[in-house]
Amino acid sequence: MTTDFSKSVDIGLRLSKRIYYGKEYEPRMSAPKPAIMTKSSSPSPCSSPLPSKHHPTAPMVYAMITEPDIVDNPDIRSYQPHVYGRFNPPALIPLHMYEISMNIECYLDTAFVTVSGTWHVHCVTASACCDCCIAIPMGQQGSILDIKVESTKRSYSTKLIASGDEKDDSDRITKAKDGFLMKRNTYTLRIPQVDGGSIIHVKVRWSQKLVYQDNEFHLSIPFSFPSYILPLKSKIPQMEKLLNYIFVQLSVDLPRICQHRGEVKRQPGEASFSYEAEVLKWSTQDFYFAYYVCSNEIFGGLLLHHPSLHDYDRRDMFCFYLFPGANIIRKHFRKEVVFLLDKSGSMRAFNEGIQSFSSSLELATKETIRNATEWMWKTLVAEGETNLMCPLKRALEMVGKNGELIPLIFLITDGTVEDEREICNMMKFSHVDGGLSSPRIFTFGIGSYCNHHFLPMLAHIGRGYYDHACDVDLIGDRLQRLFNNALSPLLANVTLDSLETLKSYELYPSRIPDLLSRSPLIVSGRYQGKFPELVKVRGLMTDLSSYVMDIKVRKTSNINLDRMCGMREVDILTSQAWLDKNIDTEKKVAKMSLQRGVPSEYTRIILVQKDKVKPTTLLSLLLDEKCSKLGNEKVIYLRNPCVGFGKLKATAANLPPGIEDIKLNEAAKMVVEAATSCWGMFINSWCWRLKTTTKKAYRTRLFQLKNPVLTGS
Repeated sequence: MTTDFSKSVDIGLRLSKRIYYGKEYEPRMSAPKPAIMTKSSSPSPCSSPLPSKHHPTAPMVYAMITEPDIVDNPDIRSYQPHVYGRFNPPALIPLHMYEISMNIECYLDTAFVTVSGTWHVHCVTASACCDCCIAIPMGQQGSILDIKVESTKRSYSTKLIASGDEKDDSDRITKAKDGFLMKRNTYTLRIPQVDGGSIIHVKVRWSQKLVYQDNEFHLSIPFSFPSYILPLKSKIPQMEKLLNYIFVQLSVDLPRICQHRGEVKRQPGEASFSYEAEVLKWSTQDFYFAYYVCSNEIFGGLLLHHPSLHDYDRRDMFCFYLFPGANIIRKHFRKEVVFLLDKSGSMRAFNEGIQSFSSSLELATKETIRNATEWMWKTLVAEGETNLMCPLKRALEMVGKNGELIPLIFLITDGTVEDEREICNMMKFSHVDGGLSSPRIFTFGIGSYCNHHFLPMLAHIGRGYYDHACDVDLIGDRLQRLFNNALSPLLANVTLDSLETLKSYELYPSRIPDLLSRSPLIVSGRYQGKFPELVKVRGLMTDLSSYVMDIKVRKTSNINLDRMCGMREVDILTSQAWLDKNIDTEKKVAKMSLQRGVPSEYTRIILVQKDKVKPTTLLSLLLDEKCSKLGNEKVIYLRNPCVGFGKLKATAANLPPGIEDIKLNEAAKMVVEAATSCWGMFINSWCWRLKTTTKKAYRTRLFQLKNPVLTGS
């Protein structure tokens, strides 16, 4: 899809040369000459003659051209010869942009971004119309919340509805395969029938995660605009506006880095950055913002908030957070490590059967790691489908026998299996005591075929963490970050004393994970009862000594916990509903999704189109200051942007991961490289054993395991 998109934009830029702007703009200054196409030296099929240079790097709107004859200046007709033929898929001409503004609100590790912009359909004759494509590239774990579009004759807005509501409107619903994520977490949406020469106002809201590193939060938002969207002839000044609020109820330092100049203000518990200017050209760099969390030691807090008047759940809300501080750890927990790498046929990395690099534990020296790495590349060839139960059981048997070691289990997969619920229940049974010797489970999903609700649930049960990569380019970085975080626990067995004194409470996730030195710990929930002014937090330090800290309880009125924790709680409850097969929990997720305005597996997104009809009576003029009324609603169903519950058939068929433009062994190669680089951390402090297991496809005579298991202590 990304390659097709870039090709369509390239064709659109060529096609835009038809547009005549007047004698004062000759020769034309619009579309740049396409780069000379040369054969790539790389043998990978991921290489394309047309690179993804035209992939959106900022919010963009495109005219979708199927009939090339309609391409013309809506103000100055050029009367060019008729052009025969059609474009399928449509050519994409980037529209000229007149104004752009971005508002950002940061709460702990979540940012809410609102982008508003104005575009001009400058490339379609006034007597014709075309569909328009909105493309919104988002940052880390971005999720679309809301889109509103205003054109001359129509308005469009997205809306969440509960699954099943479509039955009531079946006579007015047009189902469309639209509204989906492209590569690089870019959301696209088609707006039908926009008049040539009209002005389009677009407002988009999404949420994304801030990256925490070295006691700093980093925010990066795609905001680099190409030069060809700057209007060549305009009486309207081009305005660019940025506004960033940091409101976290904790001590923050002034922004250390900001790619855009602006005014910075600071108040207790919050800071803000603002920038507004009339510009001659649009921003050519992403918006990057970093701020420092002021503390050298572990610190945290507990925020309380009353439910809104329209909240179906009348229990109060709370959010508990811990930050590791800036002090460098001099002593680490001793660990046992097991890697379960899914190297089935879809990932083309490991062969069938069970093979062992070593039958006993070995010291993780540089030489041993080098020998093990060479052995993996030479020995393992892909075959088989996914099986997880047996490798997990074997991993549990290997670890947890020494009460002074923290067992860590890493599960990396691109597929789904039939017995995922049984696996979760088995892991629940093995984590009954919840002590230091209970394995911490860290899961990583690749592509769209794996069950992205099973993997988080497994991590929650194991008091670990989960991450995923839907783009092959992100596998190495995200997997390495998961390794780095998991291998640096700072405080284990974290508990809150005051929870047991409440009348009732519900925690998301249900088991508090460990505090890692490279990642904050954030949990939220609902409760009935009363928290004291100070709450004791307990845990286990790296030297196995007990740690106790008092944190202050704050009641908040200007921070909406409902909004801040909405996506996290919806995802956790969805995983719980999947595990329990509980219809009541599914309904609860749907209610929470609708109330908080975040998409879920149990809600649908629709695009509501409303036509603007000019008033014909004096009464209608008085009732509507804008001299228009809305009517003739049309509903278009959009794709669900959620990750889904996996694709068992695709996994069984050994199809490559649900990642576009990916070589069959590309994902597996990156996984092995990331794991190999991780082993360097074990030098002089680890002993480990490597076992590899794969399994045959269903069509063969045997059904065997397929996962390599790496253990260390």
